[in-house]
Amino acid sequence: MGSNSFGTIFTVTTYGESHGAGVGVIIDGVPPGIPVQEEYIQREMDRRKPGQSSVTTPRKESDTIKVLSGVFRGVSTGTPIAIALENTNQRSEDYDDISKVFRPGHADFTYLKKYGIRDHRGSGRASGRETAGRVAAGAIAKRFLESHGVSITAYTIEAAGISCSERNLEVIEQNPMRACDVAAAKKMVARMNELSQVGDSAGGIVECIVTGVPIGLGEPVFDKAEALLGHGMLSIGAVKGIEFGAGFALAQMQGSESNDPFTQEGLSSNNCGGTLGGITTGSNIEFRVVVKPTSSIEKTQTTLDVEGKERQISVQGRHDPSICPRIVPVVEAMTAITLADLVLQKQARPPYMQG
Repeated sequence: MGSNSFGTIFTVTTYGESHGAGVGVIIDGVPPGIPVQEEYIQREMDRRKPGQSSVTTPRKESDTIKVLSGVFRGVSTGTPIAIALENTNQRSEDYDDISKVFRPGHADFTYLKKYGIRDHRGSGRASGRETAGRVAAGAIAKRFLESHGVSITAYTIEAAGISCSERNLEVIEQNPMRACDVAAAKKMVARMNELSQVGDSAGGIVECIVTGVPIGLGEPVFDKAEALLGHGMLSIGAVKGIEFGAGFALAQMQGSESNDPFTQEGLSSNNCGGTLGGITTGSNIEFRVVVKPTSSIEKTQTTLDVEGKERQISVQGRHDPSICPRIVPVVEAMTAITLADLVLQKQARPPYMQG
């Protein structure tokens, strides 16, 4: 058995492979009356789709959505919402040369060993294309959260060893790296283009800030808010780490420095990243995720084939030299899905347990 679903009340199930007929998502638990405009969902999809710039894969997919159920006259009905996207620009022949060899850093090896079969065409379910369904579901979750005053913004703060010096949220959608610093973004793009020329890729860091967070989200002990957000983020294929608030810098602090003092206006700092004891404090939720370099690269590497023989591999085809720009909307989507589920869980509790 495999887990293709996420959530307790607001549940999301994705389906499809990179080079199959299409991909999509089924969203259950959406309360009735939530605005579900296809135009809004499509705008979110357009932020994730391939072929946007020189720092993303040149694969061309329109990612045009089809809402198949659960919506009537522009609002949710309370029944499952199904959203489908066709795959129209597959080039499966690009992967013929690697059908019997394992790409270093990729899920080829583990999928074959676990299932005894793998779809080598564009990585199957291990492809970043799977996240299209998450973004569609995240758009609906965002609409639900808007009615509770919650807003989610993610952006690249580091890529290819270049860090942003400022956080200007107004410029995120104005540069191909979706960075919060235009000057840094230009350097990132230049560096990514250099790496592409030699068949390599680079990793980075994406930061996410959630404002308007209500107090009391999160279910101790095992379903802490940050534990569920961590689950959501680490379920994204390229994400290899997460930190909240001051994160690993807390290791260098003293308690008198790391504690966030309480005031009548709220916490005066936010080293905790928006939660205490796994429950939201009402402060912004702040976290960062580490995005690994794209594993499919043209640069020659040593690997093994399915018979255990050592081989050399150079992966051809269309791949993102940096995953950061397209993972930004995925981070936002998984954050929205997680928080929508936590809001609904809180609403389901008896009034005296609402917090």
